[in-house]
Amino acid sequence: MRRRIPGIGPLLATDGPGYALVIDEDQLDLGRFDAQVRKARTAHETQGPREAVELLHAALELWRGPVLSGLEGSVIDGAVMAVEDRRLTALEKYYDLRLDLGEAAELVSDLRGYVGLHPYQEGFWGQLMLALYRSGRRAEALAEYGRVREQLAEELGIDPGPQLIRVYEAILVETPEAAGPAFARPAVPVPPAPEPVAAPGVPRTLPCDVADFVGRDSELQLLLADARRRDRGTRVVAIDGMGGVGKTSLAVRAAYQLCADYPDGQLYIDLRGYSPQERPIGIDTALEVLLCALGVPRDRIPDDVAERTALWHATLAGKQVLLLLDNAVDQSVVSRLLPNSHGCLVLVTSRARLTDLDGAEWVHVDVMPPGESEALVAELLGAQRIDTEPEAAGELARLCGHLPLAIRIATARLSNRPRWSVRYLVERLSDEGRKLDELSSGERGVAGTLRLSYQVLSADCRATFRALSLHPGRDVDVHSTAALLGLSTREAETHLEKLLDAHLVQQPDVDLYAFHDLVRSYARSMCGQQPRESRGAAVERLLSYYLTATETACETIFPGRSSRITGLHASPALLPRLTGVDEAHAWFSRELITLLSTVELAADMGYDRHAVWLARNVAFYSNAQGNLHEFAALGRVAVAAARRLDDPKLLGMSLSNLSVACWKLGLQDEGIAAVEEALELAVAHADRHTQAHGEATLGLYASLQGRFEKALAHLRAAIALERDLGSPRAEAESLTVLSALYEKWGMFTEAAESAERAVSLVRRLGQHETALVALTDLALAHTGLGRYATAEQHLAEARDLCGDDREPGQVAVTLALSAELAYRRGETERASAFADRALALSGLSASPLRRARVESMLGAVWEHRQDYTTALQLHTRALETARSFGYRVEEAYALAGMARVAVLLGDAEVAAGHRSAADGLFAELKIPVARRPATEPVVVHALSTVSSFSPAPPACDALAGSGAVVGYDTVRDAARETGAVPR
Repeated sequence: MRRRIPGIGPLLATDGPGYALVIDEDQLDLGRFDAQVRKARTAHETQGPREAVELLHAALELWRGPVLSGLEGSVIDGAVMAVEDRRLTALEKYYDLRLDLGEAAELVSDLRGYVGLHPYQEGFWGQLMLALYRSGRRAEALAEYGRVREQLAEELGIDPGPQLIRVYEAILVETPEAAGPAFARPAVPVPPAPEPVAAPGVPRTLPCDVADFVGRDSELQLLLADARRRDRGTRVVAIDGMGGVGKTSLAVRAAYQLCADYPDGQLYIDLRGYSPQERPIGIDTALEVLLCALGVPRDRIPDDVAERTALWHATLAGKQVLLLLDNAVDQSVVSRLLPNSHGCLVLVTSRARLTDLDGAEWVHVDVMPPGESEALVAELLGAQRIDTEPEAAGELARLCGHLPLAIRIATARLSNRPRWSVRYLVERLSDEGRKLDELSSGERGVAGTLRLSYQVLSADCRATFRALSLHPGRDVDVHSTAALLGLSTREAETHLEKLLDAHLVQQPDVDLYAFHDLVRSYARSMCGQQPRESRGAAVERLLSYYLTATETACETIFPGRSSRITGLHASPALLPRLTGVDEAHAWFSRELITLLSTVELAADMGYDRHAVWLARNVAFYSNAQGNLHEFAALGRVAVAAARRLDDPKLLGMSLSNLSVACWKLGLQDEGIAAVEEALELAVAHADRHTQAHGEATLGLYASLQGRFEKALAHLRAAIALERDLGSPRAEAESLTVLSALYEKWGMFTEAAESAERAVSLVRRLGQHETALVALTDLALAHTGLGRYATAEQHLAEARDLCGDDREPGQVAVTLALSAELAYRRGETERASAFADRALALSGLSASPLRRARVESMLGAVWEHRQDYTTALQLHTRALETARSFGYRVEEAYALAGMARVAVLLGDAEVAAGHRSAADGLFAELKIPVARRPATEPVVVHALSTVSSFSPAPPACDALAGSGAVVGYDTVRDAARETGAVPR
């Protein structure tokens, strides 16, 4: 046992021929429970019931299920019964104290559970009856007594005990003891108004105000303001919102606060527009109920509806009455119930806005803001439970969709299951398949509430509601909905607007529609009951629509892109306007998350060909935006789908695209394996487009590894193929890679020629994201040739292209080069601005290769700024990044920079080490000495520099006399103070 059970050693003692567990009371759950109960008893006597309740709650929290579950025997059974009796005694005391504290409605569900589990425990029955009575449910409380009396007589042949009989009698005659002690609840944002005492004969049929009403301050104030305007006759204020959002609770709260303004009566009727298994109440029944409430004897109410209506109006004449019409669905019924006398108020609640209800002021109630929904969770569960799991409580509110009904059901489940933690329920709700089951309680539940809204829809709208759950987007527009349903955009919009009116969808923006999370779950459950064939047809229509739309958008944004035959039919659905570049960009940006989900949907549902081509189109946009991880993920989905199709051409294309994403992310092993397989497939199946792309990509990898001659061969082969195929876009991209290769090799003339050709091609194509790269490469080549003015011209043009839609790493390269060139031209202030922006953007790039390049370039810039500490940090970061991804040429550049900075910092030994390492790498890369970056700082001896200025600057005298080694900039700046210029 000591070997097998960690930590048992100190507890296991040898006792004669056997062993004993030596355990203190506080090491056992049961011991801690007994101690907490004793503390609660003492706290009740000395501090009060609130402290006792908290201690008892902590004691009961220790229970995780039946004691000694799964073990049998008479001794064990006796022990279990004794321990269970202690728990039940503590439970009864716990609920007694909570009732004493004024809690009632929130205890009903708990107590119902316990009378079901312990039907002979009369204490629980008594507490349930008191909780019901104190919640305003006197009839139900008395009915519970009838149930227990019948059950005891039938099963045991006995009557209820004296204590339960006393509770029954107290409720029957409504004694003060039954009502319980007064208890002031903690303040909530909008405190419940005191219920006015009705004058004798004044009718009041309002339901009870919700005791734990939380939030809704703005909606309540708007409702009250609308209700209190007296600028015309009867006022009508209507509240609309989705099922479960709390419309009735809000209306009842407002009605109680308005009671004093309507002294002749406050009437309520549930029109049952959304009631399970019940037809809506007709006008004849509604009039009868309301007339009876006003005291009209039933035998005086006429049978004819017109006569009843006349009697209703006559009875209200000259009175100030508040009328609450709950769950309205039929505008004609509401209109005929409106009083025609001045001074009345009608509050209406409805899930669908009754647009024909003339003259009504509408107050829309949406789901609760996160802060209010979390406050409701805290109110219902209690501060003690929330304080232990604050993050889980917030997550619970989110998973409930901030819907009050869902929150109340979820917290009731937790209250009924004291062993459950909030986190445990959160985990259960995170399972999409069981979420709606978790948020149900008997007939009361989110699914049941939504079902009522669904059932009143027309058949066409129900079909639209179900089909929308197949759409992978969080937001849907009219065009994609029309494609999904196989309808015209006008028909689709009509259906969406009807769902919006019924509050089964929301409208986050103009022309966009969205499901609430719980509504989506319900729609999916309904859609799952439809034939698989119809679901598949709808999904295929949607995939075809998005494939056609992305093809059109890519043709607009990426002119000159290689045209490929997809083998799929174009969608007949009407597309949004995508012919303008700005329009296509805006559409792609808005739909990007949906498009990523659509690719996954295609792959998951077996539409592999759609998955491959959709992934290609979306990858083009993701790559251009610098979303490189998305680019790689799309490539992997496409490769897997192409393998399932066993289509070598599609597989080669997908592998080739994936290899580019891997190159940008520095994933060499995966990328090289992908491009080699792609090239092999392309050659075997005569796919020259993929062959050219593969050659270019292999050139990228060879350049990255410093194998320049091999890279040159691949790139020349790629450019020849692309020129032969008439693919100017692909040729321009390969030429920029070739220019960068020549530049790293120190062959600036050849670099300039390649970049010039690339710039010429992209200008011929029009707008092209490669233009920024080509212009920057051309500026780099001219900088290497010492043609600073020409380089600045190209950089100025490149900077004009540096918009927010560009990949941050490429923009950072352009700005870093701009900074270096500005320093060389003596424009220090401008150079600093470029450098600071480049450094900020570099951190936003997903490409480690570009980060290493920018950090190395900026290290040289910070050398110019004479901030050698920062310069060393940048070169060091560039080295670490380059080494981690095998970027050998950038590794050599970083080492050269570190050697220069070490000299400037006076550390000759470190400088020599960096210089040696850099020279070794340059030699391996076969970069001639004349074409390598300097490993020594560009410095001059001050004494020899003075004579280079005319006239000789007096400000340099001190430097000349000191014999210090200083940067050229230092001497130049000192010379400028007296107007001297370099010769």
